[in-house]
Amino acid sequence: MTTDIWFDNEELSNASGNPDRPYDEINLSAEAFWWATAAEREKTFAVLRRERPITWQPPFEAQLIEVPDDYGYWAITTHRHLIEVTRRPEDFRSAPSILMENLPVQVIDAAQSIIAMDPPRHTGLRRLLASAFTPKQMRRIEDQIHANAARVVDNLIQKAKESPDGWVDFVAECASLLPMHNINDMMGIPDGQRQEAAEWMMKATSWGDPEYAETQDETIEMLFDAVVYMHDLAEDLIEQRRVNPGPDLFSSLVLAEVDGERLTNHEIGSFFVLLTIAGNDTTRQSIAHGLKALTDFPEQRAWLLEDLPNRMGTAVEEIVRWATPIATFRRTAARDCELDGVQITQGDKVVLFYSSANRDELAIERPHELDLSRHPNPHVGFGGGGIHHCLGNQLARFQVRALFSELLTRCPDIVAGEPEMTPSNFFHIVKRMPCRPFPA
Repeated sequence: MTTDIWFDNEELSNASGNPDRPYDEINLSAEAFWWATAAEREKTFAVLRRERPITWQPPFEAQLIEVPDDYGYWAITTHRHLIEVTRRPEDFRSAPSILMENLPVQVIDAAQSIIAMDPPRHTGLRRLLASAFTPKQMRRIEDQIHANAARVVDNLIQKAKESPDGWVDFVAECASLLPMHNINDMMGIPDGQRQEAAEWMMKATSWGDPEYAETQDETIEMLFDAVVYMHDLAEDLIEQRRVNPGPDLFSSLVLAEVDGERLTNHEIGSFFVLLTIAGNDTTRQSIAHGLKALTDFPEQRAWLLEDLPNRMGTAVEEIVRWATPIATFRRTAARDCELDGVQITQGDKVVLFYSSANRDELAIERPHELDLSRHPNPHVGFGGGGIHHCLGNQLARFQVRALFSELLTRCPDIVAGEPEMTPSNFFHIVKRMPCRPFPA
């Protein structure tokens, strides 16, 4: 691999396609498309996968900021093409952003960390961070993860007992609490601050939701306030760990060196924001979508309950596939190249549609059926491999397994009602979802 393909982000920031290139007749960038249900979107994806899996799309319709010369992006809808793009980092870069729409560059810089980096900087920093997320490290904190799972199920049961009709919001009282406690235990965040941090990150991932901000200016202000709060919190904790390091991840980052250099406070803060968003939201969505799936497919729940300890492994993989908590990631062409006969120009945006790839009939047998025994399960819920494969995939698996093991042991008849979704082209967000832990 030659080094001349890794160039400064500024060279790519404004280039995004040919203004004369015709757009596909199916528009994946319409705001209404992302307000539709996942099932409705899948009907569109199925047409594209079958007839024209790589299409040129207009810029996202509801941009927060306008970027000159942004003419659109290539939409990648099949499993095999997504895998190929992911594994060609020399052609398809993660910088300057992994979002399909344009956000203020200050927000991107403060929140995306290694997920929007490329070699060589990405290589050393990821190697350092990966040491905290190995299977061995996950086994070391497994008891704490199980303790937190029991803690949040205790909370759910108590809230249900206090409810007049036995129904309670599963997201607020269970799904969101488990990753919040586990991530903050790893980082060493005090209990009083973790709830406020989680609330800010909830807002930061809901920039398309009018419940949190009605106007463009309000949305941008909310995003800035969220990342400023998180970086201020990180700054305080960094200074504490420099004086009194402990066994937490913050201390490891403060003391670590990459290529002979210590991480800056900003780099640590940016990774903290990324971990808080990615670690909380993706696990929360997997758990919420997972409970709804177990409600909608009772025969699958019955199969799982017959041998819960030995069947949770494959069940977790299928729950992640079914949920697909991340809908899209963007790459940017580092140079003129070709993808399955399609000519892609340096600077073009390339957007990977994970929600489509995880329903690709050519890669996954019976993709529209929930099959908790599915094996092998080549889902891309943690990415498509390559240098940016999800760093926290083992942590996510441990959490989903611990939560459903605890929940289905103590509340085997729990059912979910209809979820209230947050429209988003990035996360597959269940904002609220009623559940009843025990039969009426």
